[in-house]
Amino acid sequence: MGKIKVLIVGGTGFLGKRLVKASLENGNDTYILQRPEIGVDIDKIQMLISFKMQGARLLPGSFNDHRSLVDAVKLVDVVICAISGVYGRSHQILLQLKLVEAIKEAGNIKRFVPSEFGSDSGRMGDALEPGRITFDDKMVVRKAIEEANIPFTYVVANCFACYFLAGLCQLFQFMPARDSLVFLGDANQKAIFVNEDDIATYTIKTIDDPRTLNKTLHLRPPKNILTQTEVVHIWEKLIGKELQKSTLSKQDFLASMKEYGFEEQVGLGHYYNVCYEGCLANFEIGEDEEEASKLYPEVNYTTAEDYLKRYV
Repeated sequence: MGKIKVLIVGGTGFLGKRLVKASLENGNDTYILQRPEIGVDIDKIQMLISFKMQGARLLPGSFNDHRSLVDAVKLVDVVICAISGVYGRSHQILLQLKLVEAIKEAGNIKRFVPSEFGSDSGRMGDALEPGRITFDDKMVVRKAIEEANIPFTYVVANCFACYFLAGLCQLFQFMPARDSLVFLGDANQKAIFVNEDDIATYTIKTIDDPRTLNKTLHLRPPKNILTQTEVVHIWEKLIGKELQKSTLSKQDFLASMKEYGFEEQVGLGHYYNVCYEGCLANFEIGEDEEEASKLYPEVNYTTAEDYLKRYV
């Protein structure tokens, strides 16, 4: 493809800013959609200016202005969307339908990477309610992409390390415990933890790789496929201390969800799917799918142990 022109939508967000950085480091012509709502957030404005100084180009555009999206899309080869799917912050997954329409009209895009980056939505049809809404919305977007015959790659990043690994899989905890913790069920379901910077690195590598065209790319770093028990043992070794442990049964977990509001229940549903059902690692990757660490062995990904060392 030569030098790739990449448009990143959501480029000031949690993952988006990492995608911008990875794209620039890869030498791509990197564009960021500058949405009007960013204009009232001084931190995001400064981030955009910083990216501009590093060589990124800012393109004005809005989900409320179809022509602006089409004009932006026509300037690039690849579109990556990283808008948030997190309830309680900003769940914007279905806004991507407007982006799909713009890409369809523009007719020039060689690859679209929509905002997936979590569990494999195609395998989450039986996910716990109300958390399933995240996956249902993503499947609506997938259907629109495929019906429009837009070339795509779906990136399944599994657990962002900062959400699940850093908190040792504790509910809504993002720092590792130092005295006691709660095991979710038997704590022996395998999960997959990926450093957010590594997610960005793998994503940028896939955008012009013919092996991932119209496929799902699974991020499964071998040393990061771990149970909650194994994660806790790594942490205990790092701090030289054994933590006190209790257990929250599946039944008690489900009963406790009733005490929370809708947004919290969505998040708890994701914990349930990962830690009680083992949804991330209980299947084999299929023929129309690829695994990132096998395709890109040159990536020196961050192991779970190295990730946790920053909290010691």
